[in-house]
Amino acid sequence: MSEPLAPPPYVRAPSVGFLGSLPVDRVLARYDLAGSVAHVEMLGRAGLLAPAEVGALVAGLRRLGREVAAGTFPWRDELEDVHTNLESRLTELVGPVGGKLHTARSRNDQVALDERLYLRAAVRDLARRLLDLGSALLARAREERSTPMPGYTHVQRAQPVSVGHWLLAHFWRFERDLDRLRATAARANVSPLGAGALAGSTLPVDPRSVAERLGFDRAFHNSMDAVSDRDYFAELLFDLSLLAVHASALGEEVVLFATKEFGFLERTAALGSGSSLMPQKRNPDVAELLRGKTGRVIGDLVALLTTLKGLPLTYDRDLQEDKWPVLDAVATLTGVLDAAAELVRGLAFVPERLGAAACDPELFATDLAEMLVARGMPFRSAHAAVGSVYSPPSRPTGETLGAALGLSVEVIAEGLDPAHALARRASAGGPAPIEVARQITAAEASLAAGRDFLSSLDRQAELIEELLSEEQR
Repeated sequence: MSEPLAPPPYVRAPSVGFLGSLPVDRVLARYDLAGSVAHVEMLGRAGLLAPAEVGALVAGLRRLGREVAAGTFPWRDELEDVHTNLESRLTELVGPVGGKLHTARSRNDQVALDERLYLRAAVRDLARRLLDLGSALLARAREERSTPMPGYTHVQRAQPVSVGHWLLAHFWRFERDLDRLRATAARANVSPLGAGALAGSTLPVDPRSVAERLGFDRAFHNSMDAVSDRDYFAELLFDLSLLAVHASALGEEVVLFATKEFGFLERTAALGSGSSLMPQKRNPDVAELLRGKTGRVIGDLVALLTTLKGLPLTYDRDLQEDKWPVLDAVATLTGVLDAAAELVRGLAFVPERLGAAACDPELFATDLAEMLVARGMPFRSAHAAVGSVYSPPSRPTGETLGAALGLSVEVIAEGLDPAHALARRASAGGPAPIEVARQITAAEASLAAGRDFLSSLDRQAELIEELLSEEQR
């Protein structure tokens, strides 16, 4: 099993000192060790290490992997970072041959490799949670596909939709988030190892074979770009910021719908806790925290972009600060996605309140205008005619609408019926039950594609475990 993605430590150990990065970059240990095994194997194939040296180094690196996994690795704060700790410990175990590990390698290309391997694992972890949230939204949409509710613009009742249609609107937002993560992972799937400090090596190294061994699509094109590029982290943080914004929007609507003013959701324990003072209160804490966590994730993106702004090529020590915001955002979104999935599963809709709101005559004003258009009236004329009947303080009835618009009582009655209104809204992507059913089919296909993507990440993770396992390839 791979080491789980650990949340970041928020307080630096004082003994590390100003230059140290160990409290944060030790989460990269297993990726660093896997990259070292692939590097050692390549050095052996290139004739830069004897077979016995390869065997000793690989065995030592795998022992370090077991120590890290068991939590027994003797971290030394004075060694500053994960790379130096691992190499120092390796030399303790295998002797002077440990000094050959760093042949044709720099910490510059080493950390760039570790970060890309970490990103792959982080995307895998987040994709699994996004698929779980998508499955929850889809399951609830099936249940509520025909339940009418008002749709809103400007937080005012606008036109009739269904609860299933509303849930699917959130599904497609999160589906795009998964697609963005997929694209980010694909662009990041390039190995920088072999770039050295910035200018490659005079030794006969083979970056392509290392890239293949680690499951990358290819090796770098330019050694200077390879060690300075942090686009992959910036893209990941943008993806997570937008994902957090989408989760926040879902949370905001749940907060609104759970108020007495709306009353669309029962204020159950699934929404959150009660008040410490007011016995009657049931607060939507989970939904509020979906909103509240968003600010810190956006802040993580701004922090990284600010660090990267204006850095000259190639490696600068500023880049040591690239990991904190990424680890924080990944940890935050891990919690957000888990909470959002449980929130969706626990939503208890109130059909009576939804139904009553869906019968508001104002929701059907556009439908009536389109009835007039279907009879040949220009839309602007129809818009004005219906608008004059609905003008405040007027509260039109079926009779007054029929008289004003020249429509029969039967036509008006059907026009003001939520079920009929939903059925008529069968244009592509609309809330008609037949269109919601089509959306559900498309959503199922999207989830299947997402699971295929997750399987590909699982296969890449297996390569890392293989490199750290006892069995030789």
